[in-house]
Amino acid sequence: MSPDTKEKIVCIDGPSGVGKSTISRRVAASLSFTYLDTGAMYRAVALKLKNAGVDLEDNDSVRKCLDSISLQLLPASKGSDDVGVILDGCDVSAEIRSPEMAMVASAASALPAVREKLTRMQQEIGKKGKIVAEGRDTGTVVFPGAAWKFYLDADPAVRMQRRADQLRSQGKRVDEEELLAMIIKRDHDDKSRTIAPLCKAVDAHVIDTGLLSIDEVSNAMLAIII
Repeated sequence: MSPDTKEKIVCIDGPSGVGKSTISRRVAASLSFTYLDTGAMYRAVALKLKNAGVDLEDNDSVRKCLDSISLQLLPASKGSDDVGVILDGCDVSAEIRSPEMAMVASAASALPAVREKLTRMQQEIGKKGKIVAEGRDTGTVVFPGAAWKFYLDADPAVRMQRRADQLRSQGKRVDEEELLAMIIKRDHDDKSRTIAPLCKAVDAHVIDTGLLSIDEVSNAMLAIII
């Protein structure tokens, strides 16, 4: 099936720390598409469940907690910033970006009720097309009919160093050994979960971002899309 007969959607999947968010923003801006940060949505849901003290083993309680969720993504104020996130009327943009919340989000994303809720929300957003969606299953589960799919990857040590540099630039202290262990564990959890595991779509282009600059990755993707 040619791109002309598929959904006008770009899917960018891969593990944490490969540069998906930065690259997705650049590609979206170059195409004048909307950037859909699915990872931020899962982090926000994880925060809601954590704050509500919901037992993650109780799928009915999780579903009930999410019935009334209000979630809004705001464009980043600067090109290098993360998207803003409003959860139930409160700005949680900074709160959801910690390494600890990333681990909670990984656990929450394995829950059937969470995936059902957010997959429906994401598919609703994507109905009009012209979006760049990044996450872990956008090309395999959320938008299997997307015209363009990419899978970004890089060595865990490279990803750890990039994340450490980002956190330090925000004035935060970093334990690199602990951060690397968290990245490796999250990779394992994301790839081994039963529901919508992290994996490469069969029709995705694979790019190792550890060998290329952000500009080189973005340009390589745009050369395929345009």
